Amino acid sequence: MSPIVRRKGEKFTLPSKYVLLIVTILCVCMMVITFTTDLFNGSLGAVFGYITVPFQNGITEVGTWLSDKSDELAQIRDLLAENQKLKQQVDELTIENTILQQDKYELNHLRELYKLDDEYSEYEKVGARIIAWEGGNWFHSFTINKGTDDGLEIDMNVMAGSGLVGRIVDVGKNWAKVTSIINDGSSVSGMVLSTSDNLIVTGDLELMSQGQIRFEQLIDADNQVAEGDKIVTSNISDKYLPGILIGYISSMEMDSNNLTKSGYATPAVDFQHLEEVLVILEKKQDLKD
Repeated sequence: MSPIVRRKGEKFTLPSKYVLLIVTILCVCMMVITFTTDLFNGSLGAVFGYITVPFQNGITEVGTWLSDKSDELAQIRDLLAENQKLKQQVDELTIENTILQQDKYELNHLRELYKLDDEYSEYEKVGARIIAWEGGNWFHSFTINKGTDDGLEIDMNVMAGSGLVGRIVDVGKNWAKVTSIINDGSSVSGMVLSTSDNLIVTGDLELMSQGQIRFEQLIDADNQVAEGDKIVTSNISDKYLPGILIGYISSMEMDSNNLTKSGYATPAVDFQHLEEVLVILEKKQDLKD
């Protein structure tokens, strides 16, 4: 080991670890002398006691402080572990709550379909789930997860919510494409349920942003049709079965010919939040036969 060389002008300092070592050795020596001789029974012992006791108390206090800090660190580690466990439990409960809310939401949809199925009990139906739809916020054209293997055919009527959604326009073994009554270019022969007056319901996607569909060619000579009246599919429709709810009249006005009326209706179906539908396993063409 190389000797400690002190440069000229530098103040000599002893490293703290050596100071601590020397003090510790002195304390040990004093304690040994205390227990092995009677020399310290007198004044000399009192002097050495006066010197050593503060060191001993200091060492005791340091040991106590270190012990307390060790206990605090152990408690902190336990608290951190408990906090992590609680966070995990919160995450698990959040996931469970989300699943329960989703199950409740789906249950409400199924209840609506069950109620709809009961209202049109004269028709045999099959339930289906929407698996794809064209871009946009409205379900004007979409695909369901049932097809010819389930007895589905083109022109079968599709329902959801409280009434008519549209009809099947294409079908495969395990899928079918549906065009809804709100699709641009779509038209449905309907009638006012309270008066049996006929009209035509036409699709308009831009109008659906206001939650409305349009009707026209209403002949209401006696002015008996009122806002809130139900519009249902008519007997003269060539694609849709009769008596299926389409919507409710919200406003109307006389046309320029002073013979017919046009206006707007609120659909019976929420075309922005469709998930499950009912397909009627009968076609209007079959009834004509």
